[in-house]
Amino acid sequence: MAHAADRVPTSARTRNVLAPALAVKTRPVVWFTPSSRPATKRAVFQLHDTHRILPCHHGKPATTSAGMTIESLGIIAGNGDFPLVLARAARRQNVPRLVAVAFEGETKPEIETVVDSCRWVKIGQLNKLIAGFTSEGITRAVMAGGITPSNLFKNLRLDWRMTRVAMRLKTRNAETIFGAIAEEMKADGVTLIDPRPVLGDAIPSAGPVTKGRLPDKLREDVTFGLKIAKAVSALDIGQTVVVKRGTVLAVEGFEGTDECIRRGGALAGDKGGAVVVKVSKPNQDFRFDIPCVGVNTVASCHGGKVSALAMEAGRTLLLDKDAVVAAAEKADLKIVAVESL
Repeated sequence: MAHAADRVPTSARTRNVLAPALAVKTRPVVWFTPSSRPATKRAVFQLHDTHRILPCHHGKPATTSAGMTIESLGIIAGNGDFPLVLARAARRQNVPRLVAVAFEGETKPEIETVVDSCRWVKIGQLNKLIAGFTSEGITRAVMAGGITPSNLFKNLRLDWRMTRVAMRLKTRNAETIFGAIAEEMKADGVTLIDPRPVLGDAIPSAGPVTKGRLPDKLREDVTFGLKIAKAVSALDIGQTVVVKRGTVLAVEGFEGTDECIRRGGALAGDKGGAVVVKVSKPNQDFRFDIPCVGVNTVASCHGGKVSALAMEAGRTLLLDKDAVVAAAEKADLKIVAVESL
């Protein structure tokens, strides 16, 4: 779970666009990536298992390690800054063409300034959403951003396609709902994919994110906290823990990342010194949900006098990396990306 401001829309995950309308309390994310583009001066890139896009100069279409070719990118754009962050990251990675489908009353209007084409739809219009990509020749897409929960209960009207998806689900949770939507999209030729490859260094590799080396005592707490966080996330309880000197101070629950950090920071005492560890679930489906760290996460750490924040390398998003690093260094907070267990 995560806090609402940084989640992809929050600092851990994004709110599910449709699940609440189907009586599900959950917080996922949505993204899209396409592959059609004009034949003029194609910028080419390659995706590798390290989740980095590397420029190519041989003039061939971009090819992933799994043999996937990408020339255009589609974005399902929810609220918050994440759709803008993703689009700008894609531009920096030389993605040739961006097409967005945005939600009326939710997505920031600025999305139109960072993509080549944008279609606006109402929440629950799955058929129109899919058509927004197929009409542009998009064959791959990613999800970014969330939907304000209250808007899911105000004048919400599911179209015939979303209604059909909901009716055939025996179990209604984030995984089954998003999986069914992905199948519906794929039936029309649009594949929902993991967005990490287009996010560049916003998905950090193992190593320090801020300046300086962690003291040994904090490194020991990072190792301990990583083990606890992975065990807790495997039970689908939460993805963040707060520890100090080998003691678990707080485990994230329904309250989200920020409240967990504040609670753990308070229990660390007046001098602070706690360590926050954020991870992904063992079988995380990154098409729907990416753990995130944002400036609000840093603010919560500063408020709780936290000394270090560890995030899982290659599996966690730094939402607006430059702003996060600047805020952390101002708050004297060490941030480090660590390898998964």
